[in-house]
Parts: sequence; structure tokens; C-alpha cells
Amino acid sequence: MQSVRYEAPTSLDQAARTLLGSENAKILAGGTDLLVQMRLGLKQPGLLVDIKNIPEIMQLTLGDDALRVGAAVTGALVGEHAEARRLFPGFVEALGLIGSSQIQGRCSAGGNLCNASPAADSVPALIANRALCNIIGPAGARSVAVESFNTGPGKNCLAAGELLVSIDLPLPAHRSSDAYLRFIPRTEMDIAVAGAAVALSLDEAGICTAARVAIGAVAPTALLVTAAADALIGSALDEASLHAAAAAASAACSPITDKRGTADYRRKVVGVLVRRAAAIAKSRIEAQA
Repeated sequence: MQSVRYEAPTSLDQAARTLLGSENAKILAGGTDLLVQMRLGLKQPGLLVDIKNIPEIMQLTLGDDALRVGAAVTGALVGEHAEARRLFPGFVEALGLIGSSQIQGRCSAGGNLCNASPAADSVPALIANRALCNIIGPAGARSVAVESFNTGPGKNCLAAGELLVSIDLPLPAHRSSDAYLRFIPRTEMDIAVAGAAVALSLDEAGICTAARVAIGAVAPTALLVTAAADALIGSALDEASLHAAAAAASAACSPITDKRGTADYRRKVVGVLVRRAAAIAKSRIEAQA
């Protein structure tokens, strides 16, 4: 049996130095993906770096410009945050879809992102909300747009010694909201066959002035679909514009066929989800005081 060394740094600098000093280190946050992968023999790290003792990684703060979600802040804590639910209902719903209640007490948006599953639920919602990833490492701090963070299934942009510290969600403009939908074969605790997130802004006349559309589980990484957003901007979100956005999303994806759905099925479903998510986001804006 392979031995695994365990370290629990208490600062970002200490964590970066610890990671840089090992060629086979893995970050332990909630462990809801990593520990399962280790048990299955898919990953065999020589060092586990537990980041939960680092204050910046465990903080959930609402600033003047953004909601900052520490990389190891649990889904349960985000779901209990009233302002997070008000400002980003789609993101909170997406994060809340990960696993059971027990998993929610351990999983995080940061972990969901770093695991780089194409079907990760929170990632399209982060992309739709223009999230920025705050990274620290030997070369200092840098920020990366969330749509550029993952580079393939199980792969991300973190270099040796780097770790994700937090995710910033810029505060939405007046008359803005978001929504996330996924399709799964079972009623709960399943992996998305397709997922879609839409964030919208409407003017007082109900015309869409800004939009972001992201889709998941239909390509090697979650995708930002600018053509779908363009179909919505300038419209009253009527059937023609919703249909055009759905068609653009279907055209943008490159899904696989597996036991859970064919590629053609996923293309069809993701378009339906985009159309429905846009309608939900619109209804949320109209319901705002």
C-alpha cells in the first residue's frame, strides 16, 4: 500500500511552497471527488495538501463589486447565504445540485471547478455570471476568467505550485438575474446529460441589454456560447429569439454518445435547456421589486 503524506498549511504562501516542493501533490478541500478517485485507484498522490486551515480559502464575503467565494467554501454555506441566493439564484441552485445533503456539507464551487468534469453543474453558472478565478503560486497572484480555467476533462490551467484561492462573481446590474437547468436520467443525485446557464439584463421596456449563455456536459469543457447570447440581446425574449439562442447552443456543442444519451440527443436537450433557462431568468427579473 502506497503511503501518503499529509500537510495542512495555514497560509497561502506556505501552501504554494508545499505544493511546489512535491511532484505528486493533490489539494484536499472537501474531498468529495478526490477521495473517491483515490479509492478507485484513479489518482495516487504522494502528498495531500489540506487547504481548509487557510482563512482566505474558507471565506464567503460580499464586497462592493463582487461576491467572493473561497475555493473551499461549502455548497451548504453558499446556499444559506441570503444575498448569494438573491443576487445569483441560478448559481446557488447549480451548486446545490451537487450530490446529497451530506455532500453539500463538504463540496465547493472551487472543488467542482478544479475537478474539471465536463458535467460539473456549477461551472456553466459561474461562466454565465462572468466569474473570475483568483490564483496564487510561486510567480505571484493572477486572475483567470472561469471559462478559460478548465482545459479538458480532468485538466485545468493551474501550474506547478499554484492553487485556486477564491472565485469572484461580479455583482449584477439593475434588472438582472440568472438561471441554471440540467437534464438527468434520474430524479436526483445524478450527473448531467446536458446543462445550461443563462444570465440576463433587461431594460425597463423588457428588452434584453446583456446576456451570457453557458452550456455543460456537451463538450470537453463547459462552453461560453456568445452566438446564443447575441440572439437574445436586443430582443424582448420572444419565441424567435429564444429559438435562435437554442439553435446556437445546439450548434456550439460537441457531445459524446454514451449509455446515458446519444450525441444527437444531447444537442437537442441542451437547446431546450437554454430556452427554458432564459425564460426563467426573465421571469426572475420581472418579479424583482
